[in-house]
Amino acid sequence: MATGCQISGCKNDVPPALTEHRLCVLHYTLSLETSCAEMRRETALGNAPQERQREIMKFITEHGERLARVATSGLHLTDDLKARILSTFLTLMNLRENLDRANMRSSFGRSGHLPR
Repeated sequence: MATGCQISGCKNDVPPALTEHRLCVLHYTLSLETSCAEMRRETALGNAPQERQREIMKFITEHGERLARVATSGLHLTDDLKARILSTFLTLMNLRENLDRANMRSSFGRSGHLPR
């Protein structure tokens, strides 16, 4: 039996890969986009502690894998949803890149020379 999205007023079904989150594909990607934006702001200055950076990396990995399962599961996805999924993958990749840049800046700032 199909589960409905938990967002009030949404009539879309929740795909099996997103059952744990109880969100349809659209609302899952919107939620990821919001979370990524918050984490980008959090890490922008390179002040996030190592433990938080590890949490963010785990977030990127887990949600990227889950999104890949949704995208390749054989669900009928509209072109708009496919574009949204691709955009969300790009957002996850940009968050990872932002985290890497912040690490490089903070390493350079502490040592006074470029990291190897």
